[in-house]
Amino acid sequence: MISVFDQNTDLVAWLDNGARHLFDTDMNWLAYVSGGHLWSAATGNWLGPLRGTTLLDQAGRPIGWHPGDGVASSTRPARPARAARAARPARPARPARPARPARPPIPAGGWSTMTFPGWCGQ
Repeated sequence: MISVFDQNTDLVAWLDNGARHLFDTDMNWLAYVSGGHLWSAATGNWLGPLRGTTLLDQAGRPIGWHPGDGVASSTRPARPARAARAARPARPARPARPARPARPPIPAGGWSTMTFPGWCGQ
């Protein structure tokens, strides 16, 4: 499992090693990946692109990141066609809590204005 942090370096989620599913810190399924984009597990709505291990909002600004991959913004992505819903994955075991990373530099274009829970709830 790959740890995902917000701009304040708080652990907010886990991305499975195959980068197919996103889970919250209690290992509840939040989103699935299809076509390089994240889709809400609850609603099927498009959340934004996934660039490496950086979660971007619909404006191309980072909402979550992994320290091993760095953090960067992108240009506003085109809205993709709606993805087919993924099957609910098995609930993974909770990984050990990772060490808090150093605060990353502010990415060009800045961070998302959304909170992580707000982004997930779209």
